[in-house]
Amino acid sequence: MEHEYLKVSEINNYIKMILDGDPFLGKVFISGEISNFKNHTRGHLYFSLKDEGGRINAVMFASSAKNLTFVPEDGMNVLVEGRISAYPATGSYQIYVDKMEMDGIGKLFIEYEKLKKKLEQEGLFSPEHKKKIPRYPNRIGVVTASTGAAVRDIISTIKRRYPICEVILFPSLVQGDGAKDNIVKQIKIADSYNLDTLIVGRGGGSIEDLWAFNEECVARAIYECNTPIISAVGHEIDFTIADFVADLRAPTPTGAAEMAVPTIMDVNALIENYTIRLNKFIKNMINEKFIRLERFKRSYILKNPMSIYEIKEQKVDNLIDNARNNILNILYNKEKRAREIMTSSILQNPMSLIEKKENKLSLLINSLKLLNPLGILEKGYSIIKSDNEVIKDASKLKQGSNIEIKMHAGEVSATVMEVRK
Repeated sequence: MEHEYLKVSEINNYIKMILDGDPFLGKVFISGEISNFKNHTRGHLYFSLKDEGGRINAVMFASSAKNLTFVPEDGMNVLVEGRISAYPATGSYQIYVDKMEMDGIGKLFIEYEKLKKKLEQEGLFSPEHKKKIPRYPNRIGVVTASTGAAVRDIISTIKRRYPICEVILFPSLVQGDGAKDNIVKQIKIADSYNLDTLIVGRGGGSIEDLWAFNEECVARAIYECNTPIISAVGHEIDFTIADFVADLRAPTPTGAAEMAVPTIMDVNALIENYTIRLNKFIKNMINEKFIRLERFKRSYILKNPMSIYEIKEQKVDNLIDNARNNILNILYNKEKRAREIMTSSILQNPMSLIEKKENKLSLLINSLKLLNPLGILEKGYSIIKSDNEVIKDASKLKQGSNIEIKMHAGEVSATVMEVRK
């Protein structure tokens, strides 16, 4: 029997025809998470929609994409409306999206990313602001719901691992209306209790259940708290804003308790280690002192104590000799100076000094006389002034000027009758 073989394109087109003719697939509504998102240069959007059980390819042409009120991103949960059809070139079916909007969880995701970016830029996540968690705490506070698995796990783990530690519960709402304000209030109250560590968290849940720990006021309360904080929200895969701001993030509430306290075995091992180190230190110190004592016992000084006295005696002799020599040198210099003074010409002939001084005085007097302007007047010269100014040039005067003429004996006032240059 001879078969008729179809081309691949014919099969793909046939499948497309079937899908296009199905009224149920002509208009479908799907919710899912965007992945592998690509924004083509022509404005078309290509991506996949997925959930925990499957995945479907999607395309949204530019004519429909221009009506979007948000920018799609990977990880965003959306609600789409469109039709299911096949793409003959690849033989795959996909949804052609006409409309798309964010669902509630998608909006929360966008708010989460926006707040995370803002607080990160402000430095609330910076490592330099992280406080060290005490290794051996005395008092630990817990901010969480008063009932539920989280508080039981935390308290039982601490009591089992480190029973000497005191645990104080600060009960708080952890989801729903008023949760964020209640958490902030309890963190501030706990911060006044002189705690070593504070655990803040709750058990697992949906993103809506955990949302109180993504609120800005809670993040800032954790950042401003003086007590080191361990964040323990949800399960290991859950990350909240509180986790990034806290000094330490625990994957679960039980994990937070394990991080907050050591085990009794750890403490015993530490004590044993300290004991070994202390004993070793004491032995080393005793050995060092013993060696030093033996060195002293073998020293020359202890075997010959008189040697210390002999050395001191010799040193005293040297000091006495030096003092004697210094005194003799001083006396010699003083005696020499006295002889020089006694034999000086001044003491031998004191009148010569007086005569020498008188001659010097006469020279000075004669010099002063030569410089004295009044001495010039004795020779017949005069000093002429006009308006208290000494006249050296006749051109400074004019006919009728009043002048004063100072002579060796007396002064004369006159009036200029004529000026000759």
